[in-house]
Amino acid sequence: MVDTPQTGHDAANPRHPDADPALLEARAWFVREVLPLESVLVQFLHHSWRNPNDIADLRQEVYVRVYEAARKQIPHPAKPFVFAIARNLLIDLIRREHIIPIGAASDWETLNVTTDEPGPDRNVIARDELGRLQAALDRLPPRCREAVILGRIETLSRREIARRMGVSEATVTEHLTKGMRALANILYSEPADLRRKP
Repeated sequence: MVDTPQTGHDAANPRHPDADPALLEARAWFVREVLPLESVLVQFLHHSWRNPNDIADLRQEVYVRVYEAARKQIPHPAKPFVFAIARNLLIDLIRREHIIPIGAASDWETLNVTTDEPGPDRNVIARDELGRLQAALDRLPPRCREAVILGRIETLSRREIARRMGVSEATVTEHLTKGMRALANILYSEPADLRRKP
């Protein structure tokens, strides 16, 4: 006897009042395609939701939504559809609570939850800081500037920097140390607007 998420009745009973062919097909699809996904669905819910006591209810709600959709049209393939329903359910719950717990999901893009964009003030500050950094880099000796850009901005290894610059790794270390020290002095020991300096 197979219980469906909505009715709890035996779907195989042909005398059942809901035993029309489309409904029987939806139930058969649900048993064949959706129920085998239960362990991975439960694992996903445990991983994505902070309260383990809610998992059984969440699973059942996913089943109800999947089954209701399948009564109108059976989706193929089943697995992406089931997990899209689960993600949407979690998004709905998070939005309803008006909070986004840190542990709500491991991948925010997966849940497609919007995050706050930086405001105009933060953009202006970031642009100003970037300008200060560029002005400070421009004041470094050329070889130190090249080593700092390759090492700290392009994140190359010392060996790769040495190869590009045609110097030894010890010389790269020297340029990086000298360059970073000079940058710190320029950025933190002088007035904020370096562009006005000669």
